[in-house]
Amino acid sequence: MKKLFVFIATGIIILLFCYAAISKLLDFEKFQVQISASPLLNKLSQFLPYTIIIVEFLVTGLLCYRKTRNIGLIGSIILMLIFTGYIALLLNTSDHLPCSCGGILEKMSWHQHLYFNIGCVILSVIALALNLKYSRPAE
Repeated sequence: MKKLFVFIATGIIILLFCYAAISKLLDFEKFQVQISASPLLNKLSQFLPYTIIIVEFLVTGLLCYRKTRNIGLIGSIILMLIFTGYIALLLNTSDHLPCSCGGILEKMSWHQHLYFNIGCVILSVIALALNLKYSRPAE
């Protein structure tokens, strides 16, 4: 059952990051404009869009293989914590909130997005804990 949970949770996270990266890539100009419109990210808008997409694909790749899954889960936790912190900071400091997410995630309100991200962090943490426990050699 623990293996199945890790498998399903990892699959969900892979789909999430793949979907997000591909959505951003398919409408890259819009993604760049949204990043540059952000009061917190506009100074990083030259390289940040590329970096985000590359990191999302990298994490996805790491999650696909059993040997690198723990690193991928740690990467997904870190990335989702950064995204979640960014959303929380924007909600507390900005009136104008540009969304640089792709696809259906763009349709969420900022509060829904915050809760969604928190849920993804929790899912990743549980999957990592179970995967660490289940992937250890038996003593």
